Amino acid sequence: MPNQLEKTIPAVPVRESVVFPHTETLLTFGRSRSIEAVKAAFKGTRERHLAVFCQRDPRIETPNKEDLYDIGTLVVLQNVLETDGTINVVARGLSRIKLEEIVTPEPYLLTRVAQIPERAENTEEMRALYNHVLNLFRKAYNLGKGTDVMVLMRLSEGVSPAELADQVAFALELKTEEKQALLEIVNVRERLEKVAEALSRELKILELERTIANKTQAKFEKGMKEAILRERKKTIEKELGELDEEEDETARDFRTKIREAKMPSEVRKKADKELSRFAQMPPQNPERSYLENYLEWLTAMPWSKSTPNNTKISKAAKILDEDHFGLEKVKERIVEYLAVMKLKSKRVKGQESKKEEIGGPTILCFIGPPGVGKTSIGKSIARSLGRKFVRVSLGGIRDEAEIRGHRRTYVGALPGRIIQGIRSTGTNNPVFMLDEIDKIGIDFRGDPSSALLEALDPEQNREFSDHYLEVPFDLSNVMFICTGNILDTIPPALRDRMEVIRFAGYTEEEKFHIAQKFLFPKQIKVHGLLPSEVKITSRALREITNRYTREAGVRELERMLAMACRKIARKEAENKKFNTEIGPLQVRKYLGPPKYSSMLAEKEDAVGMSTGLAWTEVGGVVLFIEVALMPGKGQLTLTGQLGDVMKESCQAAMSYIRSHWKKLGLTENFAKSLDIHIHVPEGATPKDGPSAGIAIATALVSALTGVPTRREVGMTGEITLRGRVIEIGGAKEKVIAAHRAGLKMLILPKDNRKDLEDVPASVKKDIKFVFVKEIDDVLEVALRAKKPALRKKKINGEKKATIHAFAAS
Repeated sequence: MPNQLEKTIPAVPVRESVVFPHTETLLTFGRSRSIEAVKAAFKGTRERHLAVFCQRDPRIETPNKEDLYDIGTLVVLQNVLETDGTINVVARGLSRIKLEEIVTPEPYLLTRVAQIPERAENTEEMRALYNHVLNLFRKAYNLGKGTDVMVLMRLSEGVSPAELADQVAFALELKTEEKQALLEIVNVRERLEKVAEALSRELKILELERTIANKTQAKFEKGMKEAILRERKKTIEKELGELDEEEDETARDFRTKIREAKMPSEVRKKADKELSRFAQMPPQNPERSYLENYLEWLTAMPWSKSTPNNTKISKAAKILDEDHFGLEKVKERIVEYLAVMKLKSKRVKGQESKKEEIGGPTILCFIGPPGVGKTSIGKSIARSLGRKFVRVSLGGIRDEAEIRGHRRTYVGALPGRIIQGIRSTGTNNPVFMLDEIDKIGIDFRGDPSSALLEALDPEQNREFSDHYLEVPFDLSNVMFICTGNILDTIPPALRDRMEVIRFAGYTEEEKFHIAQKFLFPKQIKVHGLLPSEVKITSRALREITNRYTREAGVRELERMLAMACRKIARKEAENKKFNTEIGPLQVRKYLGPPKYSSMLAEKEDAVGMSTGLAWTEVGGVVLFIEVALMPGKGQLTLTGQLGDVMKESCQAAMSYIRSHWKKLGLTENFAKSLDIHIHVPEGATPKDGPSAGIAIATALVSALTGVPTRREVGMTGEITLRGRVIEIGGAKEKVIAAHRAGLKMLILPKDNRKDLEDVPASVKKDIKFVFVKEIDDVLEVALRAKKPALRKKKINGEKKATIHAFAAS
């Protein structure tokens, strides 16, 4: 409408679409008002003009004036195609218009609009901006922007700046709000600048997409090229007779590895069969990677690689002495073991049948408290033999597959820890330590200890079967060493396959020498100090050993020495002066006040007190029991987290006393008017075992008769209802614990006399041992009076007695 600023014409609202002047677009309408408006414009006037406005909110079904943008486009309808329920229109934009008012809303929008004239400038800057936008648009088209080539050709032939701006704005990938903003810009120069800015951003995205596409295409072409070249290479080799079978380089490498591995015949057949499957699989087959991993494990196993056994027994004994102080019985047994193993290897060398008859080496099991050198002595055995050493911790393992491996049908399957450890060493006869075997768990995933039965049986482990390998592997050359703290949690079937070597706790003298020869030099080196810079006196070492630690092993002792070395290292790093010799004064300065008194036993004789001994998984210990008498009705109270066995010992001791009341000088019905409370201090620690029987009985007799117990006497033994004292376990550990506590006399069952052979001579020299068969003998030694007074005694209800007794497990 060149000569008309305002006009009343039909209008249509559009959703999420903006129509620009100078552009042609296809519009589809489905709403009844829009369809009527199109029909009215197409048939009612000669110009076929229609006003197009964009909706602000596309969700509104029947928009009013406030729901439409004020600026729209006047279009001329060129073609109209009506289908079922919709109408398609090819429209060409003419100019920008402003919505003045809606004349009538029904049956279609009849609006009064005003034309908005373009404001264009013909300057050098405008022409430069025109060329810049045109060049950017051409570049975008070359990078793959979806634009009609006819539009690009028309723009290249030369159009007005306003038409260029509208055509490019229409082609841009912008949001509806952004396109509407471009439509509302009347100044052509400003519109071209905004279009150039938006086109530049889109051009960068197109360049990134092209770069990514090029890289992807290059990788694809490289892979295709390599595949084609490999096929050509195989064809050429086959024609030249250099390749008998159609197999790739990986398969040929596996064939070589299988030949060099010197596998047993059965394993070789399995490997060849799996290799044939592997060679026939195309590289795209997902099973090929699983099979490749299996062949890698099969060929990497040391089927025929072993370390020669040519170590002298004297040299092995020397190495054990160099690495460990004390443990004479243990080291002697290990040297005997090595001697037998060397002798057997000479006798059956090259004779497999004899080897099967004799069986593999005995499985050793080191049982003892923490910190006594079980793991480290395993390393010394490997060093003395010149073999590889591998350690696997079994603590907390609950899945049987950790031992035997997973089936190959599972994704990510691997062999068990035994096969993994042997492969890591590269030999079939390493020293293999299974640490913490007493801490294996059992749950719904299986019983790992049962899976160890085959591996740790010298008669069966020649053909150990791992679920992953699916072929037998000979473990008879492997020297297995197991370690644990207690035997009780090891299943009997597994325990029966091993020879148990017990590690007792160290004496104070042994700890002193270990600290002097091994621990302190090690800590000096660890903390970056020099032996010439720091010395420690014997008195200081004994002070740390006796007053700062009380354990069966030496770990806490090593931590105390490390603490002292840290203090010195800090002073040296800060260039401060320090005493190069550590004496008793420096020990208290570095480590603080002593943690333990020089004597753990009671300081004075007391009524109702007796000291007992116990054995736990951390070695021998001394505990105390307290008894209180009070008026009551004959009730017996037991506290201190006592186990069922220890509670029964208390009841047995009480029954003995009640049945021998006359012999002990008590009234016939003494228990009816008394309540007796037996308590074991350190109530947070569970206690159990029968060997506190004589200690409990002694304490009860002392409390009921008023005769004090001897403070320097300790005792352990199980009591029967008839007063017999029977044998207990862990005698050596209990004796060493008594020696640490400063006890001077020990009462033991007569049947435990044989156990003193293993007790160090330095300990036996400081303690007097009394062996008993009856509780009468115990009372005669443990109580201050030779015999309880044979008189009627009224028990004062206010009197309380405390006994110290140890509950042995």
